[in-house]
Amino acid sequence: MSMINIMCMANSPLKQVLDSLLVQYGVVESCEQVNTDSETAVVNVTYSSKDQARQALDKLNGFQLENFVLKVGYIPDEMAAQQNPPQQPRGRRGFGHRGSSRQGSPGSGSKQKPCDLPLRLLVPTQFVGAIIGKEGATIRNITKQTQSKIDVHRKENAGAAEKSITILSTPEGTSAACKSILEIMHKEAQDIKFTEEIPLKILAHNNFVGRLIGKEGRNLKKIEQDTDTKITISPLQELTLYNPERTITVKGNVETCAKAEEEIMKKIRESYENDIASMNLQAHLIPGLNLNALGLFPPTSGMPPPTSGPPSAMTPPYTQFE
Repeated sequence: MSMINIMCMANSPLKQVLDSLLVQYGVVESCEQVNTDSETAVVNVTYSSKDQARQALDKLNGFQLENFVLKVGYIPDEMAAQQNPPQQPRGRRGFGHRGSSRQGSPGSGSKQKPCDLPLRLLVPTQFVGAIIGKEGATIRNITKQTQSKIDVHRKENAGAAEKSITILSTPEGTSAACKSILEIMHKEAQDIKFTEEIPLKILAHNNFVGRLIGKEGRNLKKIEQDTDTKITISPLQELTLYNPERTITVKGNVETCAKAEEEIMKKIRESYENDIASMNLQAHLIPGLNLNALGLFPPTSGMPPPTSGPPSAMTPPYTQFE
């Protein structure tokens, strides 16, 4: 089997003429709508052979349908296999919306992979020593227990009041590591009689912050209510060409801050995954597009390509993470 995808108008008559249009080029194994925005829809079409799919690609790319020119891209077999697991039975041929059960669904039995998006924290410099521990023992223990990769950037920004920490793991491992770091800071604060409040500070690329906040701040308000925390976000004016990250400050105790981290990162990961899916789709629909050549995926970056925003957003976000 081999797959192509077609971009068409969302309200086009493609559904009605699909059979007569596509079966001219071979046996259609399946056809499903995988994405719809306000104006366009994307359809995945699986043919029984690669030759049939390529013939359909050649004939349909540029085909005019009700004043809209179809854009057709070829999906490599390995990606088609990921999108259409062989063990999943197929229903009748025709348009259908892809369900969330295809991948990452609870009870699927598949081991969750580490997320490509790291958690970035800001911690007071005076607590970095306690987080690392004697000869690195504490940070190694956290790394082992949470199955995480943790980088403490203590040598960067000499003299700064805060240092950044990058955590890469599954969402569960990331949250466990974050909570362990919070517990260490609160214990150290008691030992050294540190009187100031110790908030949780999360760094997030500006491209994601708007979606985290939500319309009229609803998403952020809900997280505050659900976790009993107070959350503030640094202003846009603090962004620079070399720093496209904003600081999300969460105030509460260890338990409530840890819960807020889970909810905040859940929203940010959703934005990240949507952006990656969107860029992958564009890559298929524009033959010859090389995203790496465009510099949208820096080798050391754990972030998606910026889709819009000020010039500062074009700077590779997590260049510190290696």
